[in-house]
Amino acid sequence: MELNKKHGYLIQWLIGVGDLIVLNVLFFIVYYGLGNLYTSVITGSLREVVLLLNFCYFFSLYFVPLQLHMAVVFIDKIVQRAFLLVTILIFLFATCLIFLNIGDVLATFLLVYYAVTVVIFSLWRVIVRVTLKMYRRKGYNFKKIVIVGAGKNGMELYRVMKDDLSYGFNILGFFDDNLSLKSVLPNYLGMTNEVESFVLENEVDEIYCTLPGTNDAKIVRLLNFAEKHMIRFYIVPEFYRNLKKSLVMEVLESIPLLTVRREPLQAAYNRALKRTFDIVFSLLVLITIYPILYIVIGILIKMSSPGPVLFKQKRTGLYGQDFKCYKFRTMRVNPQADSLQAVKDDPRKTRVGDFLRRTNLDEFPQFINVLRGEMSVVGPRPHMLKHTEQYSALIDKYMVRHLVKPGVTGWAQVTGYRGETKNLEQMEGRVKRDVWYIENWSFFLDLKIIVVTVLNMFKGEKNAY
Repeated sequence: MELNKKHGYLIQWLIGVGDLIVLNVLFFIVYYGLGNLYTSVITGSLREVVLLLNFCYFFSLYFVPLQLHMAVVFIDKIVQRAFLLVTILIFLFATCLIFLNIGDVLATFLLVYYAVTVVIFSLWRVIVRVTLKMYRRKGYNFKKIVIVGAGKNGMELYRVMKDDLSYGFNILGFFDDNLSLKSVLPNYLGMTNEVESFVLENEVDEIYCTLPGTNDAKIVRLLNFAEKHMIRFYIVPEFYRNLKKSLVMEVLESIPLLTVRREPLQAAYNRALKRTFDIVFSLLVLITIYPILYIVIGILIKMSSPGPVLFKQKRTGLYGQDFKCYKFRTMRVNPQADSLQAVKDDPRKTRVGDFLRRTNLDEFPQFINVLRGEMSVVGPRPHMLKHTEQYSALIDKYMVRHLVKPGVTGWAQVTGYRGETKNLEQMEGRVKRDVWYIENWSFFLDLKIIVVTVLNMFKGEKNAY
């Protein structure tokens, strides 16, 4: 089978074989590394145990199927799914060993194998994904596609697909009945009644339809044609041009329902996981780092200007409720503190305050807010009440960012939207990223944001002032 054809099934098999090689190699490394003290029980049945491990891998794929070959997969999702797959695998493996009455002595072996496998297997999956993206950029493992409909949705789809060659799309061109678009389209292929013949002649893999709903007869015709010839068929809803959202489909018996937002933190388990992490992380910071920072920074603040060490300001929190947000004071006491945003070379800042802002050290007292449950370690940054009132009237999705607790750091801040917002477009960009975070939350995404934030603290940020 050619790797450029029919969705790269061979690549999926190669990834699966690679998974098994990694799992088995790590098994034997840990097995021989620990020695007879922890592995003597399985010496006589080593072959059966290894076969059982491989069987558990295939069974685990039922719960966490392969997705590395898909067009768009984020690195943090790859790590998250690798962690989940290994966890399920080891759980099944351990359960089977216990039923075979060889589980008690293997506890240490299994823990070591689990820890090593989580790290190495995640790294292996990331390397595979990066390699596959490089392979696709060279023009391999692509899907031949056509876009039917060259309106706003069609052009938006074309832009996204062409944005990154690693997605693996080879866009042959557009079909549209509006001949006036012929001269402006990247590659006009013909009228919509010519789709079928072109698709068959050029062995097209997928058809993307962006025709408006008023052309339902054409859409049904193309859909029936695609199914008859085993070609993937995708429809971009007409209302997407007005509602730029990642819609989520639910089913009420046989009736499809579209909801405008997927919120992982609506699940009680995810909320409990996030809150547990917040408590543990904030306690560690407040017990270890914070007392030292408070003494040193407090002395410097007192020496720089009269006033309190901590600055308390009312900000908007979960579900629009106000709370007092804590920071190390970085400005001289002034009447505009609750209304005027800090700007570059702000005359109100002290020397110490400028350093604290550039290094993010001024935010450390907010771990008190985290421990009290008013904030989270990661989430949309809380804004002043005046800004909430101002921007909620100007930006449609602004209040959506308050569906989760505000954070000490956030996705918008680590993707270039930290600090002063000089115009409405910058705030819209920040809100867009905050909403994306809410819709795509995962524990591993939080860890990624924390790591990037720590790195930025050391290298500095141009917008930190």
